[in-house]
Amino acid sequence: MSTLNELVGDAKIVVTCGPGGIGKTTSAAAMGVAIARHEDRRVLVLTVDPAKRLATALGLEGIGNDIGRVPLDGARGELSVAMLDTQASWDSLIRRHAPDAGTATKILNNTLYQNITRRFVQSHDYIAVERLFEIVEMNEFDVIVVDTPPSRNALDFLDAPSRMADFFSSRFLKWLIAPSRTGLATVATKPLTFIADKILGGQFLSDITEFFLLLNSMHDGFIARAREIDAILHQNSTQFVVVSTLEDQPLREAEQFAVELKKRSLHTVAWIVNRVVPEKLLLPGDQSDHDDLLHRLEEIPEPRRSAVVAMVERNRDYWIRVALREQESLARIADYGLDLFTVPEQAGDMTDLAALSTLGDVVMRSAVRRAGTTDA
Repeated sequence: MSTLNELVGDAKIVVTCGPGGIGKTTSAAAMGVAIARHEDRRVLVLTVDPAKRLATALGLEGIGNDIGRVPLDGARGELSVAMLDTQASWDSLIRRHAPDAGTATKILNNTLYQNITRRFVQSHDYIAVERLFEIVEMNEFDVIVVDTPPSRNALDFLDAPSRMADFFSSRFLKWLIAPSRTGLATVATKPLTFIADKILGGQFLSDITEFFLLLNSMHDGFIARAREIDAILHQNSTQFVVVSTLEDQPLREAEQFAVELKKRSLHTVAWIVNRVVPEKLLLPGDQSDHDDLLHRLEEIPEPRRSAVVAMVERNRDYWIRVALREQESLARIADYGLDLFTVPEQAGDMTDLAALSTLGDVVMRSAVRRAGTTDA
């Protein structure tokens, strides 16, 4: 396989992972654009936190929980995009799994439920994979490109299904709801209930108990769903792509994330490195281009010419040193056994669909880089 497009192939889900601030969301969108433009496939880009400029680049006023179509003139396929709305997705999940409409209404109106779903980070992690599963079940898309949270939170995103299943089987949940189920507090729970009542207040403790009793009524549905989501993340048609730059901190985060993906037996197929200095700086043939530039500078009168030539030489030496350091980092990444794709620094921001399309072609058609090789 020579390009990222060939490597991804017929994947149903492509999950992009990596640190924040390295172009991960833009890369995910660019991949989606490229697939839709060149292949007869229905593509969805599902992002958790898109920048406003991404919506502008896609020609949209905004990106929301509802799936929106992106117009692509001359494209072979179709492109859609959606952003995770935590509250709306949780409400939809409750209505779907509640045993009846009355129970769903009680949960949705419960103060604790509203606080948990609006403020707790962990609720965002779980509902993100739940939303992904919901879209998979719709069976309206041939490929879904998922933009995950930055790597520090993405592991929570990946582990959320198993954590949800563990929670419903936990002793803590059983302890909370046991007194209400029996109508009596056991000898073991009485002291804890008394302390909680004194600290939190009777009404708050009552709200907690009611909330978890209602939530427990959906036990079987949540457990089954969590297992199905986990199975989807581990299937062969779900492929993970690590995205990073070569700066020290982002690279260390991405390396750790690659290790964690391997521990979880997830199908990690590639590593995209953004904003790489062009490798042609290291090629002998580049000297002729440099000499030609110096020749053109001869038209500048002295003493300004000498100052400009000195500046050009300093800049060239600097970028050659940067390129050499990057080659060392790329060789280190190659040790992780993933196909490696480098994306040169792009001029300007992704301000329109044309720029995003160009980036998409660069990303998806870039040649795989092996350790010890350079691209022409």
